[in-house]
Amino acid sequence: MSVTQSTLKPPASMSGSAAAANAAAASFAALTEKLGYLNPEGLDMVRRAYRYADEAHLGQLRNNGEPYITHPIAVAAQCAEWKLDAQALSAALLHDAMEDCGITKTDLIERFGIQVAELVDGLTKLDKLEFNTREENQAESFRKMLLAMARDVRVILIKLADRSHNMRTMGDMPRAKWGRISNETLEIYAPIANRLGLNQTYRELQELCFQYLWPWRHKVLNKAIQKARHRRRDLMQKVEQEVETSFAKHGLNVRISGREKTLYSIYKKMDGKHLSFAQVTDIYGFRLVLPDVIDCYTALGVLHQMYKPVPGKFKDHIAIGKLNGYQSLHTTIVGPSGLNVEFQMRTEAMHLVAETGVAAHWLYKDNGSSNEANENLGNKWLQSLLDIQDETRDATEFWDHVKVDLFPDAVYVFTPKSKIMAMPRGATIVDFAYAVHSDVGDRTMAGKINGEQVPLRTELRNGDIVEVVTSAVASPNPAWLGFVRTGRARSKIRHYLKTMAHSESEDLGKKLLAQALRAEGIEDLPAQDEMHAQTWEKLLHFTGSKTKAELLTDIGLGKRVASIVAKRLATLLSDMGHKPDALLLSRERFTAHETVSQGGVTVDGSENASVQYATCCRPVPGDTIVGYLGRGEGLVVHTDNCGVAQRLKHKDSERFIAVEWAEEPTRTFEVAVVVTASNGKGVLARVASAITSAEADITLVNMADEVSGQEAFDLRFVIAVRDRAHLDAVLGSLRRVPSVLQAQRVVSGVGREA
Repeated sequence: MSVTQSTLKPPASMSGSAAAANAAAASFAALTEKLGYLNPEGLDMVRRAYRYADEAHLGQLRNNGEPYITHPIAVAAQCAEWKLDAQALSAALLHDAMEDCGITKTDLIERFGIQVAELVDGLTKLDKLEFNTREENQAESFRKMLLAMARDVRVILIKLADRSHNMRTMGDMPRAKWGRISNETLEIYAPIANRLGLNQTYRELQELCFQYLWPWRHKVLNKAIQKARHRRRDLMQKVEQEVETSFAKHGLNVRISGREKTLYSIYKKMDGKHLSFAQVTDIYGFRLVLPDVIDCYTALGVLHQMYKPVPGKFKDHIAIGKLNGYQSLHTTIVGPSGLNVEFQMRTEAMHLVAETGVAAHWLYKDNGSSNEANENLGNKWLQSLLDIQDETRDATEFWDHVKVDLFPDAVYVFTPKSKIMAMPRGATIVDFAYAVHSDVGDRTMAGKINGEQVPLRTELRNGDIVEVVTSAVASPNPAWLGFVRTGRARSKIRHYLKTMAHSESEDLGKKLLAQALRAEGIEDLPAQDEMHAQTWEKLLHFTGSKTKAELLTDIGLGKRVASIVAKRLATLLSDMGHKPDALLLSRERFTAHETVSQGGVTVDGSENASVQYATCCRPVPGDTIVGYLGRGEGLVVHTDNCGVAQRLKHKDSERFIAVEWAEEPTRTFEVAVVVTASNGKGVLARVASAITSAEADITLVNMADEVSGQEAFDLRFVIAVRDRAHLDAVLGSLRRVPSVLQAQRVVSGVGREA
């Protein structure tokens, strides 16, 4: 819903209607004055869109008493400032028509064509759908808007123009709405404007949000700025004159304009760095627009000859542009009376991009110049939205991924081949790997920064040379989700883990169903061919699954019990004339485990998400084990004597299956041990040495907070061993340490095991 929808008023009197019509006509006349760049056909489309929107919104008023149509006209006027085409301007005029007036997408297609209808549809929120929470509604609306924007960037330009006008007229709305709308604008729309390089819109939205979120702070800071401006006017004029004179002497053609930090940016600096207003020294600055890039660097040299530069305040955003396409040279100098003054140097083309970002594409078109770089501004980020959507169908999860990409800061790093890559501040080696290519991210094994191997969670810094070491057998680790910074990396990792979990769960489900079917006297699952198509269709109807793969995955995840599905499948097969094999039936029932209702599975540690090893008892090869099919958790392996497993078996026995170890497990397994040792110097070191000498890895160590004064204390370890024999060797090594009184394995519900 548009933030102005709920402010509509009933129709006014007839005389009021005439005045309203005049006001609307005057607003549209002002808009048409800005449309000189359109051809006659485009101008005709905009006029038709205005008439249609005016008729649709007839009788609706805004809170200030103006006709509602003045809002779409104002939105279209902002789009005209960016020189958007007739389709975008028509969509701007019609952007609330579907939402507020009951006009359908089909109506718009018939009158204005598919593109205008698609633009309006992309802008229309999903008010008619039922959502559980307001947050879910909002997340779904933003997902739709952002995906429409990724397909056609004009959607977000119109949306930002819409939000800008709503914020400018916020004073007419009930005060109760100020906080919600301003927060939403500050957290979502302003960052999107910044991400797409629309700096003028970005700054305006921030200022308006500041004014309505913290009116008192805004008022106090505004007064302080005006006083300081009055005091420092002479100093700024002196700097401007000196710069103009010096540049004229060097033959530089320059356009100088004064600039001032926005109130919001001053407030954020004071708040973030705990400064008083007097301590913020770089409030004032100048922007120098020069003909060519080389002139920008010459101007920098001239400035540094005139005034001393402030160390660490020089930034070259021309050689290394920002993520949103912004380019300029920045330097801060110490001017008269110790006043810090910031200078920005850029060309005319850079200035246009700096102020209007992606909208510069249409402005350039108007000037008759072709600039491919500007046409692609923001395209990488917009494309990444589509990539994230492909892997994330949940609206809230999609929005979580996108939010982490809406930030202004970036670091610039190099590939080993010296290609520059912009990454968000806080990005890690894994983020870098996924930025290179999703296959590189998925196969990442290790990383190097400036030639030295570092942990994958290491944060990147400006100027780092980053190298990713890949392996064909490597795969994403769930732990990566704890430190990756970019939405692209997060969504790729989650997608991979989900896909793998489903694939493995499907394989496990197939094994379980085949085993359960053998208990019904049928050798194997029926093929998915024409002969058995009806059987599978009836079985899927019985279980409520959409596909065979979904049914098998549900069995593997424990959402369905294999024996129940197998009984139904056996009945369906007997209806087709398949008789159970009497010999197989007798053998399976004779060998069936007394307490286990489903078939058996062999495990070796290579299973990723489909099989979990319970942390309550930490089974290792050599232990007698059972498997529990938790609802939606997949297969959880416990030791047979685990207290947790015994309680579950008593309560939910049909969910247990027989599990046995493979002859050659593929990895080590973690197990908990407790070591009771006499207190003394160097005890921990000797115990740790005994464990490592037995070729076991220590993954966790824990001891009491206070052991001084005690004669003996417990050390708890989690160690990685190959099997039960290896564990016995480790415990034997520990018991030979003179300070060790006892060394035992810990098993849940059993206590300590000798």
